[in-house]
Amino acid sequence: MPQAWSDKRERQYEHIKEQTEERGSSEKRAKEIAARTVNKDRAQEGESRQASSTSTKDVSPEHRGGKRSGRREGPKGQTKDQLYQDAKRAGVSGRSSMSKDELRSALGR
Repeated sequence: MPQAWSDKRERQYEHIKEQTEERGSSEKRAKEIAARTVNKDRAQEGESRQASSTSTKDVSPEHRGGKRSGRREGPKGQTKDQLYQDAKRAGVSGRSSMSKDELRSALGR
């Protein structure tokens, strides 16, 4: 435990690490996620000496809950870039000149 962390933050770290491992992440990845989450919470609560603007002005990691990860399905689904990358992996020809809707159709979505 880093000296700057309180007992509360250590319990939070262990809980997040265990939950992440239970969801199938490696121990190394679980430790990284837990440490980042605890450090961001500390920054938002003013418990750290230094904090980036993204740490203090952004929503908490617990509230965000993966809203920005992977294939986001927001109001209009995946972004054009995400669809383009999927089309590239699928070998769709003519993808560079396709619109977002055309890419979606070519991928059968």
